Amino acid sequence: MRYAFVRAERANYPVIVLCRCMEVSQSGFYEWLERGPSLRSREDDALLAKLTEGHKKHRQRYGSRRHRAELAQAGTKIGRNRVRRLMGKGGLQAKRRKPYKVTTKSDHDLPVAPNHLNRNFQPAEPDQAWVGDLTYIRTSEGWLYLAIVLDLFSRKVVGWAMSARADRELVMDALRMALGRRSITAGLLLFHSDRGCQYASDDFRKLLKGKRITPSMSRRANCWDNAVAESFFATLETELLDDLVGQGREAVKQAVFEYIEAYYNPVRLHSTLGYLTPCAFERKALIGAEPLPWPTNLPETPCVTSDGPPSASSEDRPESLPGVQLLTE
Repeated sequence: MRYAFVRAERANYPVIVLCRCMEVSQSGFYEWLERGPSLRSREDDALLAKLTEGHKKHRQRYGSRRHRAELAQAGTKIGRNRVRRLMGKGGLQAKRRKPYKVTTKSDHDLPVAPNHLNRNFQPAEPDQAWVGDLTYIRTSEGWLYLAIVLDLFSRKVVGWAMSARADRELVMDALRMALGRRSITAGLLLFHSDRGCQYASDDFRKLLKGKRITPSMSRRANCWDNAVAESFFATLETELLDDLVGQGREAVKQAVFEYIEAYYNPVRLHSTLGYLTPCAFERKALIGAEPLPWPTNLPETPCVTSDGPPSASSEDRPESLPGVQLLTE
């Protein structure tokens, strides 16, 4: 590093002065110049080029952990500290989540299902436990609402729907998409959601009953019971929606569609899945590979709520939880 500094500054100051300041000899400096960059330095340059390419490909969504995992899957073994050092050298910084408050509303007289899921976020097989939730997105033309259905086994988004209205049809459309894509066993699938009126509506409950799906709902004012769905929305906001401010509904719809179907499910490495993609995790399960370890015990912190768009209805959600956040205005 001392010799590199001398080389970088020799156009501005005499070499003899720079060598004295750096406490190196002139002869040693010129020998270093003749030898050229070390093997380690050349390797660093090659690795930084790969990191820069990956950072651009993933649109600044990857931090050091995911970059390291992606390099390892491509056959390049490298320590995380080295990845962090090279990212700092190259000015590569991942997008960061911001703390915020969310709106909640569940003041209705509709039937509420028991919490059968009970925070068991690690089913043994696909299509044993799905979670659903909805969120709102500000566009230049007003609110756009997004509902998702996510398989807890692989964290894959198996169904989704978007609309300018946050009504029961929105969450039903997301569930219908999931049912059309997956082969479920009647009586063995659990569907968990918050207590929002959309999920408690007669029509939604009839749809579940007709498919022999067991309903489950979060406890009142408990922001952890649907944490996986909340975490997806936090990821969506950080990695996509922050870049869509000021765009209209159709542009946002197209971007969300591409994010879910072309990036989140098939491309994005998921830390909970041992840095596999949801699609790859399901493929690995189908061929009988050993299941990956699952995290246990969520931390305890209080929920914080605030005012939001009047038509949005959903159960209490966390303000600040690692990996669990939601959208705000």
